[in-house]
Amino acid sequence: MMANLFSIFEPSSSIFTLSLNWTSTLLGSLFIPYLYWVSPSRWSLLWSKIINTLHSEFKALLTPSHTGTTTLLIGLFSLIMFNNFLGLLPYVFTSSSHMVMTLSLSLPLWITLMLFGWINHTQHMFSHLVPQGTPFILMPFMVLIETISNIIRPGTLAVRLAANMIAGHLLLTLLGNTGASLSYSILMILIFSQILLLILESAVAIIQSYVFAVLSALYTSEIN
Repeated sequence: MMANLFSIFEPSSSIFTLSLNWTSTLLGSLFIPYLYWVSPSRWSLLWSKIINTLHSEFKALLTPSHTGTTTLLIGLFSLIMFNNFLGLLPYVFTSSSHMVMTLSLSLPLWITLMLFGWINHTQHMFSHLVPQGTPFILMPFMVLIETISNIIRPGTLAVRLAANMIAGHLLLTLLGNTGASLSYSILMILIFSQILLLILESAVAIIQSYVFAVLSALYTSEIN
């Protein structure tokens, strides 16, 4: 039962051992190019409004020398959000529910920040290991705690996104599999609850992509 339940997350379509389901990761990019040649619509105006709002928020979080990073963060937000939403459609593989995908986004970003910070701002990075006002006796423990918390950052980013997407999909699958054995009246309640859950998952798709991008911006802001 458990193996069948988690099999919905396994890439199954393939040609010559090459998995085709991972191509869904790039499907979101198909929605963007037409904005450059189609006359402005409500969708394009809404997306432009979202991008401008995100740019203002990320710019407020980052130092003036890092404001160009907002383009990277907005692209990261867009990629994750498109994948989260596409995963809610039937028969579309949810790549953002896999650690391979989420860790591939968080780990290179974290490694780049660490290399840049320790090479160019070594003293500032050392000062982050010991918060101001820490008693002398507690300094070794604080260095250890801050080092561990820094090392697990890419893992927490990846696990948070993947776990939230998996949890919602599993719940939708579990409720959907019980529909065949229910009476008509209870089935109506199940369909209504599925619709509410789908709305919740749509909100989670946006929130998790926003949280991922904001936390990345906060980690970047620590590298002065």
